[in-house]
Formats: sequence, structure tokens, C-alpha cells
Amino acid sequence: MSGFEFIFSLFGLLLWLALAEGLGGLSRALKASHKVRIGWATALLGVFVSCDVVSFWMYGWALRELLPLTWAVMFCGFLVTAIYYVAASLIFPDDFEEWGDLNSYFDTHYRKVMGAVLLCNVALMATTIALLGTKGMFVPRLLVCTWSFFPVTLLALLARDRRIVIACLAWLIILYPLTAIWH
Repeated sequence: MSGFEFIFSLFGLLLWLALAEGLGGLSRALKASHKVRIGWATALLGVFVSCDVVSFWMYGWALRELLPLTWAVMFCGFLVTAIYYVAASLIFPDDFEEWGDLNSYFDTHYRKVMGAVLLCNVALMATTIALLGTKGMFVPRLLVCTWSFFPVTLLALLARDRRIVIACLAWLIILYPLTAIWH
């Protein structure tokens, strides 16, 4: 087993659990849709977090040759993947009947979720820059697909109007397929 395989056995497990938590919340919400209104905001938040978890996984793969097997890497990786898990678990409530309308649940919790994802991405970009440097990091493709993530997420965190947050989430979600097609 290589060092990366050892490192990613923990990270991968926590990332899978984060995806399962988000998807499990979505499936419970769909089952309870006769009792609770899901709303665009909650649905977009779930899609955003799921896409970001997958994106983090892809960055892990891209950095696999550069990640040393050290206690610091294991612990920091654990912290980031644990934060993703907690963020995913906050997207949907445990008791749907308690909320009735997921928009009110969203308004109460989305800042925690988006703040957690922002923190994970700051850690990821700091790690990427520490391992690779900044050469080539400010080309038009990365300015749009990578760097726009941070101000748009901050805007969503600071916004009081749910429509602005929804627009920010839509932009953030569009970045994932855009990254795949814009080479």
C-alpha cells in the first residue's frame, strides 16, 4: 500500500460518508415531501456541497504524488474531511415535521454549511499553493473556475436576501461543469 493509498483510505471514507449524509438527507426530504416543502435554496445547497466534496476528492487525486505520509497531513486531512461531513449533515433537518418548510431551516443553517465548505476550500488552496506554488494560478480559466469561488461564497455568507444566496449557489454549481469543459 502506498502512502497516498493509506492517507486516502481515511479521507475517502469520510468523504463517502459526507456524500451519503447529504444524499440520505435528500432522500428523507423527498420521502417527506408530502409534509414539508423542500425549496430551491435547500436543494441547491445540497447539490453545491455534493459537487464540492467530489471536487475535493479530485484535488486529492491530483496532489497524490506530492502529499507526504506525515501526522500533520493525516490530521489536517481528517479535520477538513470531518468538516465536510458535518456540513453535509446540516443541509437537511433530522426531523422534517419540526420545520414544515425547509426555507426556514435553510435560513437558519446555510451560513454554517457554506462557511464550512469555504474553510475547506481555503485549506485546499493553501495546500495546493504550498505544494505547487502560484505559477499558472491566475490564468483566465482559474480566475473564473477557481478563484471566483471565494468572493461568491463570501457574498452568499453575508447576504440577507435568500434570492442572492440562491444566485450565488447557482453560480457556484455552474463552476463544476464549467471546469470540466473549459480546458
